[in-house]
Order: sequence, then C-alpha cells, then structure tokens
Amino acid sequence: MKRILVLYYSRTGNTARMAKHICEGIEHVSGAESLCRTVPPVVADIVGQGAAIPEAGDAYVQLDELARCDGLIIGSPTRFGNMAAPLKHFLDQTGGLWQKGSLTDKPGAVFTSTGSLHGGQESTLLSMMLPLLHHGMIMVGLPYREAALMSTNAGGTPYGASHWSGPTAGQALQNDEIALCMALGKRVASVAVALGGSR
Repeated sequence: MKRILVLYYSRTGNTARMAKHICEGIEHVSGAESLCRTVPPVVADIVGQGAAIPEAGDAYVQLDELARCDGLIIGSPTRFGNMAAPLKHFLDQTGGLWQKGSLTDKPGAVFTSTGSLHGGQESTLLSMMLPLLHHGMIMVGLPYREAALMSTNAGGTPYGASHWSGPTAGQALQNDEIALCMALGKRVASVAVALGGSR
C-alpha cells in the first residue's frame, strides 16, 4: 500500500475539513491509503509550548512519517499570501530529510483556504510548493479536465485545491471545492501507485 501523508495547519477548521476530503479522494485509489496529520501551533513562550498531543483532531506529525510516506500533500490557511507560520516552522525542521533525499521523486501537492475571495490563494499554493521542490518532489496539480475548475465560483485552482471560507471563516465548502479536494487526493495517490518503488 502506498501511504499518502496529508499534513496541514488549521486554526478555524476549514483547512482541516479540506484535508478530510483529500483523504477521502486518496482512499478511492486502489493500492493507496491516507494518513492525516497536523502541525503544532507556534507560540512565543517556548517554555510553555503546550501539550505534545493535540486536545482533539489529528495527531501532530513526526519527521519519520514524512520519511516513510509515498506522497505528501500539505495545506495551510493563507497568511498575507503565504503559508501560516506553524507549517513553515515545521518545514524548516526537515533539513535532515532533505540531506538524505527522503522525499525525492515522490509526488507532492498543496491546498489552502482564505477568508477573502482574492486573499492570495494562488500565491500561497505556489509558496508551499517551494520547499517541496527543494526536497526533489514531483509536483502534482489539478488539470482542467476536472470540470469543477471551470464551474467553481469560490475556491479551486490548477495549482492545488482551495476554499473560500468567507470573512467569518464559517462558509462551508461548496460542492466544486469538495470535488477538487477529492480529485487532488486521487491524483497524488494515483501517481504514487504508478511510480511504484518502496519506502
């Protein structure tokens, strides 16, 4: 079985909901399974950094889970057109994996959510691709054969799945956004299966 790690940071739950739909798409691919993980928040008080285990939701990711995955999909809410600090902070700790080439030639993809319709979805997706490219990953996007890319009036880009959550961050994912999340999961899983190889 090819294990696809879906790794995200979510503050209000929107990115976490996207991650679940991406995992659902992965599970539709024969020979693939999903593993959903999150990253801890970044706090100024290092001494009081908080619990090693989240109170609820997905477990915090461990570096060895990246090394053992067959594909990686990362997600973050947009912060000024870039990924949120907790995800960047975690990725900055993956230098050891980079030196070993642990993620080289594995498929990678990205997803995001924004509070405003033009809040930097595409720049955030592109910024999240950079560390994956440095790791030597094979980037997977969403082709326009996905009908939802042409019909969406909220989130959805060829660079990766996205969601427009609205100014109060409470707008539910629309059907097109869900379809694109699932399509992204399916594509990465299908590429991982097609590439074969072993962890």
